[in-house]
Amino acid sequence: MKKYIQITAGRGPVECARAVTLVARELLKAIPTLQLADCERHNQVDGCFMSMIFASDVIIPQAIVNEWQGTILWRSTKNPYRPVHKRSNWFVGVNFFDEVELPHIDESDIVYETCRSGGKGGQNVNKVETAVRATHISTGLSVKCSDERSQLQNKSLARERLLLKLRQINEKAVADSQARQWSNHDTLERGNPVKKFSGSL
Repeated sequence: MKKYIQITAGRGPVECARAVTLVARELLKAIPTLQLADCERHNQVDGCFMSMIFASDVIIPQAIVNEWQGTILWRSTKNPYRPVHKRSNWFVGVNFFDEVELPHIDESDIVYETCRSGGKGGQNVNKVETAVRATHISTGLSVKCSDERSQLQNKSLARERLLLKLRQINEKAVADSQARQWSNHDTLERGNPVKKFSGSL
């Protein structure tokens, strides 16, 4: 399973966006195998990022996670963006999160079972197994369909409805993950840094 690392400037000014780039360089020294997966560039200044996300295919030691997870301080010795600005402490957030595990949608992973429809509907309903239950093996999710009189039609409907449910699960999982990543921009703690760096912006 892939591990992702997000570096965010939160809602900070351009100096924080520049600090994201500088902290990313330091992070790559600690974990050289990281690959850039996504980024949000500052809309006005080159070389500055409001957010960067890196991916790792190899296991990241827990010691490194503990060392980097949280707020990082970059203390500027020179500020080219606002030279007369008195503030010199710029905070960014580093967050580790796992790849979203999505149910794999494959026809070979679906098992079909026939059963009696039950309820009202005449003699054919109770005597012939026209209803079909489609089950996705890996998730255990199942759908039973008895809308049609034909077993073949019910199988097709059950498949469609099962695939629709699986896609909805996938979409929700992705949306939840994106919402958590987005919320990191608002929850950045500007203080109590786990690591400190200093240098020119």
